Amino acid sequence: MRIRLRTMNVAGMCRASPVAVVALGGFAVLSVGLLDSAPATQAQAPSGQTTKLVMLGTGTPVADPERSGPGVAIVVGDEAYLVDAGPGIVRRAAAAAVKRDLVALRAENLERVFITHLHSDHTLGLPDLIFSPWVLGRGTPLEVYGPPGIERMTAHIQEAWTEDVAIRRFGEPMRDQSYKTAVTHEIRPGRIYEDRAVRVDAIPVAHGSWPYAFGYRFDTPDRRIVISGDARPTPALVEACNKCDILVHEVYSKRFLIGRGPDGQRYHATFHTSPTELAELANKAQPGLLVLYHQLLAGATDLELEGEVRAAGYRGRLVSAKDLDVF
Repeated sequence: MRIRLRTMNVAGMCRASPVAVVALGGFAVLSVGLLDSAPATQAQAPSGQTTKLVMLGTGTPVADPERSGPGVAIVVGDEAYLVDAGPGIVRRAAAAAVKRDLVALRAENLERVFITHLHSDHTLGLPDLIFSPWVLGRGTPLEVYGPPGIERMTAHIQEAWTEDVAIRRFGEPMRDQSYKTAVTHEIRPGRIYEDRAVRVDAIPVAHGSWPYAFGYRFDTPDRRIVISGDARPTPALVEACNKCDILVHEVYSKRFLIGRGPDGQRYHATFHTSPTELAELANKAQPGLLVLYHQLLAGATDLELEGEVRAAGYRGRLVSAKDLDVF
């Protein structure tokens, strides 16, 4: 049984949690400090680990052949929970299903996605995620959760493919059972989804001029994972993590910022997080593992980017993720 909640109460996420009010992104939201935390995990999840973090795409708008568009999967047993739908999302999931032996990421099993914000690099794979698994045998509509505006986006996507749906429905009747290809839920901060495997909370984050942008926290039977989405340093993420097992956070390299000039530097400082800022944030959040993603590299290597965060004073475990990494 699935319970979908649209409340702003996140206090049920933990035991004995002090609650503070944080104002961010147009919302007054409950920020919860977690006193109990699961033990830190290994950089590569043990084979018996129930919950796995799968990096489907770690890329940016840059057309990098080694990095697909932003997309993360939380896999709990045979269930998959996607965060964002960058370009190539379905094929990246299929690659993880085969190469990492994760049946939950086969196309027909992709049933739900949580969108952080409506930038194109995080949503260009949404038509693929809506229609391809439907064509390939998914028997239920895709459940789409996201900020205000996501309902309009999915409605227009489905309208754009009206002819395709009509032909497949009436020319291929076996698809008629799931002709409603997507169901959309516009969210607010707090608990937004719950089933037997996971509880999901939306965390308001600051991403430049976007009025609504979210990170997400996943609580499963054995792990607590927080994903930043695109964000400047956000106190709400520190509170949501608070010694979580894994914090997945975006970052740009110093090399990237140097080459942008004054206007570009101001823009990226408003929309994104520097290595110095991330080190400070992670030192406060104290995750068992810090995973860098959506890396704005400009020629810097993963090792160099890790070194920049280290040089800024972070001493915890961290890794700059690549596509199809599993933690």
